[in-house]
Amino acid sequence: MNKKMSALRNYLNKIKPNFQKGGKLHAFESVFDGFESFLYVPNTTAKSGAHIHDAIDSKRIMSFVVIALIPALLFGMYNVGYQNYQAAGTLATASFLEVFGFGFLAVLPKLLVSYIVGLGIEFAWAQWKHEEIQEGYLVSGIIIPLIIPVTTPLWMLALACAFAVIFCKEIFGGTGMNIFNVAVGARMFLFFSYPLAMSGDKVWIAKDAIFGLGNTLTDPDGFTAATPLGQLAQNITPTANLSDAITGFIPGCIGETSVIAIAIGAVILLWTGIASWKTMGSVFAGGIVMALIFQALGMTPIAWYEHIVLGGFCFGAVFMATDPVTSARTEKGKYFYGFFIGAIAVIVRVMNPGYPEGMMLAIFFGNMFAPLIDYIVVQSNISRRAKRAIK
Repeated sequence: MNKKMSALRNYLNKIKPNFQKGGKLHAFESVFDGFESFLYVPNTTAKSGAHIHDAIDSKRIMSFVVIALIPALLFGMYNVGYQNYQAAGTLATASFLEVFGFGFLAVLPKLLVSYIVGLGIEFAWAQWKHEEIQEGYLVSGIIIPLIIPVTTPLWMLALACAFAVIFCKEIFGGTGMNIFNVAVGARMFLFFSYPLAMSGDKVWIAKDAIFGLGNTLTDPDGFTAATPLGQLAQNITPTANLSDAITGFIPGCIGETSVIAIAIGAVILLWTGIASWKTMGSVFAGGIVMALIFQALGMTPIAWYEHIVLGGFCFGAVFMATDPVTSARTEKGKYFYGFFIGAIAVIVRVMNPGYPEGMMLAIFFGNMFAPLIDYIVVQSNISRRAKRAIK
């Protein structure tokens, strides 16, 4: 293995001059640099000034987040196949490989479109600005397909990815400078531009067979396949039971249905220290408190714990609200930021039937107010210290 890595390193060193200034492939310097830094940690260090040293770089942070997302991705693929075979009435005779294989083939094009469009814009932008290619989209590229219905057309997904990368990231200066989560931006673009495709009262089941796998559903509108929150928005008590909601065998966005798969990802993020437990826990606290209030007032037909396990609440709390770039940075601010998101998500669900999900909109508003929350916390600390100094 070491010999192979050494050979690859030697090969990269050999062709590197072609991509440097004066080389015949100088125009693609950013592309080569991005590929090289993806494979190896850069061997340059700062020569002067004060710097913060850490045992982990952004590339490894992104890698851990991607690993944490894999359980939700794999289960989402299986659930896509599960819903198709169940709707066709052939689930009992289908094997695990057939069900998963169909879901894999249905989800794979969305992953490819997300990465091709998003990374394509990243590469082009880096070339245009003569900057290094950043790793931020490695995570966004997998999250975006997981927070959309499997029925979303590929062209629609491509537009959402392009909008999110350009208007939620690059115009702010790239990774680390954006104030809005890129995946949230893509989801918001889809909902407000194509609300009929993103409404939870539609049938979110893959309806066409793929390479002999799955079933062609000739009358998908005849199935009762609205998401639980979509049913709730229509004043219909959700038909999904708590067990299905936790395991994830319900219609919904690709990666958002299984609480168990998301919980595995949460453990990975918390164990590695990538995500803040203060932010994550506060999101759940805010959602539970607000759901209990609405339940006590008789304004919601479902229990508080059902608000937590349904829709994208858990996925948003674990993978998106904890985004270190767009969330609150101060330790005390993380509590307020997370609680705000959880509370707003449930308020939107209950008070606005036109937007049955609520979580993505809540994170969007949370991103918007995160700088203000941090400012208030910092100014409060300054004021307290100034008073102690006077005394």
